[in-house]
Amino acid sequence: MNLLKILVVDDHALVREGLRQVLKGLDEQVEVLEAPHCTRAFELAALHADLDLVLLDYHLPDMNGLDALDVFGREHPELPIIMLSGSVNPQIMRQVLAKGAAGFITKSGLSNDLLAVLRLVLAGDVYVPPELFPDSTLPQPDESEAGKAAPQLTPRQEEVLHLLLDGRSNKDISRILQLSDETTKNHVTAILRGFGVQTRIQAVLAAPLYGYTKSAPSA
Repeated sequence: MNLLKILVVDDHALVREGLRQVLKGLDEQVEVLEAPHCTRAFELAALHADLDLVLLDYHLPDMNGLDALDVFGREHPELPIIMLSGSVNPQIMRQVLAKGAAGFITKSGLSNDLLAVLRLVLAGDVYVPPELFPDSTLPQPDESEAGKAAPQLTPRQEEVLHLLLDGRSNKDISRILQLSDETTKNHVTAILRGFGVQTRIQAVLAAPLYGYTKSAPSA
């Protein structure tokens, strides 16, 4: 059985330990990796290709959250990132989501709220704080792209894309298609390149404009 593996990046040890305890609410056996700064976070992400999610503090000693998202987007575009912050700043939230983050959560929230957001993102969705985005101002693909020729994907890449649209994680895709984790990661990267986007979240938003949809529910 594939267990969840989550990377927590925060420079405060007490915060990391608190999040470790909260994350047990997802799965008692969840594996939590910890990093006190971005340099260590990037090292761990490179060592653990099977990461399911990253919880990333916006204010870190060696790099801010937006710059860290750029690095994760280049090196691990298939990896969903949720940004954490102790302050509420709508402008920063919009910038974070525009960079391809899968969500933004304030540290003042309740544990159950955090778990609900994590489940949403792990299911392949994007979390937009409703109280700060009443008009759902999540950046969307340019509608003028609709109707253009779809990216040239191989049959296998199309299978992977449909599973992405279904909210499947890389681990799920590897299991369903009987692929290695590295092969799945390579297919996801090729899909992102085909759509001209940086993250899997952006690819999921763009795919319907080219005629790709979720799989039909089983009878």
